[in-house]
Amino acid sequence: MNVQSYALVTGAYWGQTLTDGALRMLVLLHFHTLGFTPFQIAFVFVLYEFMGVVTNLMAGWIAARFGLQSTLYAGLSLQVTALIALAFLQPDWPMTLAVAYAVVVQGAAGVAKDLTKMSAKSAVKLLAPSEKGGLFQWVAVLTGSKNAMKGVGFFVGGVLLATLGFQGGLFLLAAVLAAILTLTALTLPGGMGRAKAKKELTALLAKSRAINRLSAARVFLFGARDVWFVVGVPIFLYEVGGWSFVQVSTFLALWVIGYGVVQAAAPRFVESSTGGLESEVKAQRFWALVLATTPLLVALGLALVVPFDRLVTHGGEPLASAWIGPVIVLGLGLFGAVFAVNSSLHSYLILAYSRAEDVTMDVGFYYMANAAGRLVGCLLSGLAYQLGGVLGCLLVSTAFLVTAWTLALTLPTTREPEPAAA
Repeated sequence: MNVQSYALVTGAYWGQTLTDGALRMLVLLHFHTLGFTPFQIAFVFVLYEFMGVVTNLMAGWIAARFGLQSTLYAGLSLQVTALIALAFLQPDWPMTLAVAYAVVVQGAAGVAKDLTKMSAKSAVKLLAPSEKGGLFQWVAVLTGSKNAMKGVGFFVGGVLLATLGFQGGLFLLAAVLAAILTLTALTLPGGMGRAKAKKELTALLAKSRAINRLSAARVFLFGARDVWFVVGVPIFLYEVGGWSFVQVSTFLALWVIGYGVVQAAAPRFVESSTGGLESEVKAQRFWALVLATTPLLVALGLALVVPFDRLVTHGGEPLASAWIGPVIVLGLGLFGAVFAVNSSLHSYLILAYSRAEDVTMDVGFYYMANAAGRLVGCLLSGLAYQLGGVLGCLLVSTAFLVTAWTLALTLPTTREPEPAAA
């Protein structure tokens, strides 16, 4: 176990994730105050998510040829650039121009996020110990801590918006990430992740049955989360619950931090199998089924405390009900805990199914599917909330999760044999 390199990669990933979470909260709340509709806010993130699809597909191939450092440093540098660029957006610009500018800059931030993510996740396969349970443990630590840091970013974004404002907050985030990039570039050893043999572009889509099915399940898993988390929940709490910017960002921050803690602890809930697959795949099937029931439970809880017309519409004055907050907190907490176990198992299985020689390309392909799910979820979050309120978001989420569970039933419990030499 190369602890120093693991710590450097993880620290860089933390820095990028913190600024990414803060950026999302700054954009979401700032643009809502500018009068953007839920669908317009979701549209701002469209290129961000779409570029994740393209980036993850190509980044694995680039890393295999030039090493993980190239993609890691490119991701951090691009994030610094995106933060500075977005700071120049002015509130008196015409809405069409403001949307177009924000979409392009968010697209760059999407490339940055996924370059960094692919680099960090692939590095674990190369740096973690190979003994029983070792890979699952270190993947869970990286993924869980990253999501906890994203939660801190949500909180930081809300606080920065309330104190330094939109522009000042973005400049501060850019300065912090630039310092992290400089430290990482000066201390991380080179050559990590570079393939011994050149990989052709055709290999990008030539995946095993296991990786294809796991990637398909990932699309629906993350689509189900984002369809109510990106726009639906924060705007519902602001519009219907009457929460302030800081209250919304603090809650989402605590939710993501808790989600990350559960994700890091996921190996404690799953028995490790000798071959590294059978017990984990069975656990994935079970937890996927449990997760599919949670949005319906949240919808039922909200139906008991919120008038039906406010569940299926948006806008209007906040309600006086004191039960909205507790229902959302408990419901989203349950969803987050179960989702965290599912996500951690997914993150382990993609590395378990991958060969070390192809890990960057397999992980890139897999996170391309992750980004595709986020893209669909992001669009549907704004659209479903605008057309069907928070209830519409929850019902779409349920349909996605049932599909993810169905795909989990098809995952193999053994690795496919190595391809025969030509």
